[in-house]
Amino acid sequence: MKNIIVIPCLNEINHISSIIDSMAKQATLIGADLIVVDGGSTDGTIQEIKYKETQYDNVFFLDNKKKIQSSAINLAVEHFGAGAEYLIRIDAHGGYPENYCQILIEEATKTGASSVVVPMKTEGFGLFQRATAIAQNSKLGTGGSKHRVGSDGCWVDHGHHALMRIDAFRSVNGYDETFTHNEDAELDYRLLNAGHKIWMTDKTRMIYYPRRTAKSLFRQYLGYGRGRARNIMKHRAIPKIRQMVPLLVAPSAFLVALCVIHPVAALPFSLWAGICIAIAVLTMARERSFAALLSGLPIMIMHMAWSIGFWLQIIGMQKKSYT
Repeated sequence: MKNIIVIPCLNEINHISSIIDSMAKQATLIGADLIVVDGGSTDGTIQEIKYKETQYDNVFFLDNKKKIQSSAINLAVEHFGAGAEYLIRIDAHGGYPENYCQILIEEATKTGASSVVVPMKTEGFGLFQRATAIAQNSKLGTGGSKHRVGSDGCWVDHGHHALMRIDAFRSVNGYDETFTHNEDAELDYRLLNAGHKIWMTDKTRMIYYPRRTAKSLFRQYLGYGRGRARNIMKHRAIPKIRQMVPLLVAPSAFLVALCVIHPVAALPFSLWAGICIAIAVLTMARERSFAALLSGLPIMIMHMAWSIGFWLQIIGMQKKSYT
């Protein structure tokens, strides 16, 4: 039985060639087709994919007219999933060990899991990207998610998507294409409710390269916040404690305006900012790097953007319910 490896991408000219070369080799080892699904790149990515398609017999290009990652995966399964056992999802903006796909299949076979997820280690190159990597590898920056901070192999309710049984994926109708962000957590919720099990392996991991600028990081986490709010509202779920704490960040910023009435109004925001700065200073002392000192900035950007995105989505959904 064959497998499929899917790479959703958009404007990844700096990474697409190397990731296709790497995954084409792994695809051969596990008997898989490699499908690169592009959402309308304008930087030469499409031309590079089509060139690679001529180099490898197992590499295929798909045009993702809906542009978002959830539709990219669904499209690949629709066109190439017939007769396939496993779907492996790869990020164009990531790094993977040579035996990554093989280990995923071994873990799925050993555990009987419908989905195998992996830990992420974030790495950066420029100063801001390195500071963001340090922030995203910390418990304060990510809320202590197991797939972010690492753990022994265990059953989980969510993790970074890596492998999924095609029959399990289809049994819950794949990704919800109304989600531009947080589509993975939303799918995991439906998988668990349908009786499937998710295993987080400790035998391999992927390397993630974060956004290079404060603006792009803010936009990313704004989308994450919106996606989480949609997920919670769709399934009437209760946010976890690690998600509830960042929710207070945006409201605390609005409270600062009331400090003209009473200075105590600025206390919640000041306390949060102080904690972020203190953690950055402690991290600098431990790692002895200037990037570590700057890690407080991306932590604050991620928290604030996530909180704003969450509340904007909630407010928007409430307005729709009254119209």
